[in-house]
Amino acid sequence: MATRILSGVQPSGNLHLGNYFGAIRQHIALQEVPDSERFYFIADYHALTTVQDADEMRRNTRNVAVDYLALGLDPRRSTFFRQSDVPEVTELTWLLGVATGMGFLERAHSYKDKIAKGIKPSVGLFTYPVLMAADILIYKSNVVPVGQDQVQHIEMTQDMAGYFNQTFKKAVFVRPEPRLSATPKVPGTDGEKMSKSYGNTIDLQMDEKELKKAIMSIKTDSTPVEQPKNPDACNVFALYSLFATDEERDALSARYRAGGMGYGVAKQMLLEKVVAYFAPYRARRAELLAHPEQVDEVLRQGAAKARAVARQTLDEAKRACGLL
Repeated sequence: MATRILSGVQPSGNLHLGNYFGAIRQHIALQEVPDSERFYFIADYHALTTVQDADEMRRNTRNVAVDYLALGLDPRRSTFFRQSDVPEVTELTWLLGVATGMGFLERAHSYKDKIAKGIKPSVGLFTYPVLMAADILIYKSNVVPVGQDQVQHIEMTQDMAGYFNQTFKKAVFVRPEPRLSATPKVPGTDGEKMSKSYGNTIDLQMDEKELKKAIMSIKTDSTPVEQPKNPDACNVFALYSLFATDEERDALSARYRAGGMGYGVAKQMLLEKVVAYFAPYRARRAELLAHPEQVDEVLRQGAAKARAVARQTLDEAKRACGLL
């Protein structure tokens, strides 16, 4: 069996540098893996736990689709679709749910963290890991690219696959394994992890003027221009390192340690890197926005391919339950 790779992204706002370096770049690179199949989806059902405005949901979903295609996702090599276009996944969520204990779900870190932040504890938020497990298991995925904060969800998916197989005495589901990105934490403009919920992002869709404003607002310390600086403790340097070659990174590190350079110079160098790196993306994005029917067709074809696979797995699970 070929390696089957699956990952999803929520349409909860504009994609940013953290999304790109933490996930999207890896998704694009995985298209080169031989003997593999890829399923990438826009997790609009998941996003309903936070996005509850219809127009915003439609706009965000379209933007994610356009961004992925503009950044290099090839629909000839990857199946790309909207989660909600595959209704089989919600049916499987119920089948997994009847074999999963409440106490098990109460241990989910993401649920506890969101409740601690004052987010309403809806049934959808509580059962989020079951829907995520259904997303993974319905395509018989065995590799799931995730960030460190999502590893527990993959472990829970492994357990839920086992619970179902044991409950209904049929080995329906394969065991998925997480694949971690080699990219370290991408800092936001305030030094915390870049996240929409923190309001510290540098969005991919920003024009040059907006980019400059965001980059120049990156938090730095108050070391005087003439004094040496520690590049390893600087958010600007960390972001620059994501774009730079080893030689460029070493050269800027030496300038930090020598003194005589202000942070404004480093921010300008970062701005130039970001603008140049994403220039092809911006050009391709403009083309796709001018031809929305192309994006719609990619999602339509992707959903048809995804449903064909999902239907087979769901029927297998229903037979195990005695429903077929």
